[in-house]
Amino acid sequence: MRLPIYQVDAFADRVFRGNPAAIVPLERWLPAETMQAIAAENNLSETAFFVPETVDGHDGFGLRWFTPEVEVDLCGHATLASAWVIFNRLDGGRSRIDFATRSGTLTVTQDGESGRIAMDFPGRAPQPAAPCAGLVEAMGAAPQSVLAARDYLLVYASAAELRALKPDMHGLMGIDKFAVIATAPGDEPGIDCVSRFFAPAKGVPEDPVTGSAHCTVVPYWAQRLGRSDIVAYQASARGGRLYCRDEGARVRMAGTCMPYLEGSITV
Repeated sequence: MRLPIYQVDAFADRVFRGNPAAIVPLERWLPAETMQAIAAENNLSETAFFVPETVDGHDGFGLRWFTPEVEVDLCGHATLASAWVIFNRLDGGRSRIDFATRSGTLTVTQDGESGRIAMDFPGRAPQPAAPCAGLVEAMGAAPQSVLAARDYLLVYASAAELRALKPDMHGLMGIDKFAVIATAPGDEPGIDCVSRFFAPAKGVPEDPVTGSAHCTVVPYWAQRLGRSDIVAYQASARGGRLYCRDEGARVRMAGTCMPYLEGSITV
């Protein structure tokens, strides 16, 4: 069986930036073990698969995401990249896409003025939490505060401190949350906050740019700064910028994509 595949750099203004995602459009779902094997073969932080599906009365798509190790409940950059493929390669007449996912319906729209693609995601506001044993030691530097939602959110005093972190990935393998987000105030004009994301137990030691993490990052900084619009930067080696808005129960995040590869795979 030959299947189309696209590799798209999400939250990127040029190739080799942002977070690369593999996108595989399907006519019908493959067995989960086959999709997991494709994701492992691609060895990117996420491979996304979608099929045509009626979603809330609209012609939309079912969407699933896989790391090299596991299927996940929510992924931002691979959703952004999937929408880019549909808007730019499969159905250029669309301005809106509804995705049915394990995290409910995710609506994605095009912003013609900015050229960005905007996603409507569930908010995951963090609450103060006690770190599990070994977490702070594995991070290599004590944060100012520890909060948690799906992931731990460790708040550091400065972007310089955050950028200098060299976590012990083996030490992070046993944490009792999905992942660890580190965040700090922004250190460049126009950037409100910076972050990094670590999920070694899920096959993603450090993710380049993580949309789902900003479901937690954005509510935290919106409350701390006293405003809803947040420009965030993920300070990985590749880096990426997210234009976000806290909307209470939902978080809007937008960014741009750059295509890198188009072809086919044989399974």
